Amino acid sequence: MIMDRIALILVIIGGLNWGLVGIFKFDLVAYLFGGQTASISRVVYTLVALGALWCISLLFRDRIESSDKA
Repeated sequence: MIMDRIALILVIIGGLNWGLVGIFKFDLVAYLFGGQTASISRVVYTLVALGALWCISLLFRDRIESSDKA
């Protein structure tokens, strides 16, 4: 499902950004988009959070093996 992939990409972006903050005290999203309070940064942070919420649903879904789809 495309939403699963988008959500996963957003969560990966968020995780990498938090890793940079934790290790180097460097917020890449804020750097790229003009600070933590810039509108576009807030949009990115919100999209990452929504992606994380979507990924919670992945924990509770039944897994369908690729061999079952064929």
